[in-house]
Amino acid sequence: MSEQEQSPTLPFPAERLPRHVAVIMDGNGRWAKRRGWRRVRGHEEGAESVRVVVRTCRRLGIPYLTLYAFSEENWARPQAEIAALMKLLERFLRRERDEMLERGIRLNAIGSIERLPASTLALLRQVMADTAAGEHMTLTLALSYGGRQEIARAARRLCQEVAAGALRPEEVDERAVAERLDTAGLPDPDLLIRTSGELRISNFLPWQLAYAEFYFTDTLWPDFREAELIQALASYAARERRFGKTSEQIAGEET
Repeated sequence: MSEQEQSPTLPFPAERLPRHVAVIMDGNGRWAKRRGWRRVRGHEEGAESVRVVVRTCRRLGIPYLTLYAFSEENWARPQAEIAALMKLLERFLRRERDEMLERGIRLNAIGSIERLPASTLALLRQVMADTAAGEHMTLTLALSYGGRQEIARAARRLCQEVAAGALRPEEVDERAVAERLDTAGLPDPDLLIRTSGELRISNFLPWQLAYAEFYFTDTLWPDFREAELIQALASYAARERRFGKTSEQIAGEET
C-alpha cells in the first residue's frame, strides 16, 4: 500500500468519523460451511477482511481500531481449530509487521495473552515492541479476552492496593477502575460493529462499550470489506450522540 493511495470517498463529512472502532468479527465458520469447506478456510478468508479493515481505517485517519480476535471462551473449541487459528495469527503478524511499521501503526494486545502458545506469544510481543513507536494508529487485538474476566482482574488489583494501603476505598471510582483495565490508556470505543447477524456483545468490552453506538450487519466477516465498513461508518455518522444530554444542549455546544 503506497502513501499515494487515496482515502475512500465518504458519503458524510470526515469530522463525523468515530475516533475508536471496535469489531466483533463473526461468521468465519458459517461462511466456510455454506461453501462446503473446512472452518479454517473461513478463518483464512477472514484474515483478508482484517487486512482490508485495518488499511481502510488507517487511510481514513481513524486512530484506534480494536478487533475481537480470540475470546476466553474460544479455548473450548476443537484443538485442531485452535492450533489453526494460532498459526493464522502468527502468519498475520509476520506478513503485516513491515506495513505496520511503514504506516505508523502500533500493535497492542489485551486479554490473558499469557495463555497463548509460546511461539505465538513471543512473536506477538516482538511485533508489539517493533511497532511501539507508531503514532498514526493503534491496532488492538483482543486475544484470549473476556470482558468479565478483565473487570475481575481490575477489581483484584484494586483490592490489593487498598489492602496494601496504597489506595483508600473512597478513591475507588470509575476512573480508578478504568486505569486498571487492559485498555488503560485507550479511549472507549465510539462504534461497535458486529458481523453475521448476531445481536449481542459476547463478553467483549462490557465496561468500555457503555456509551458506544452499535452497528449489526448480517454480512459474514469474510465478506465484510471496504464498502461494508463505509456503510457502518455512515450509519454512525448519521446518529446523534447525547451522553445523557438533550438534543438542544448538544446543538448549543456545536454552535
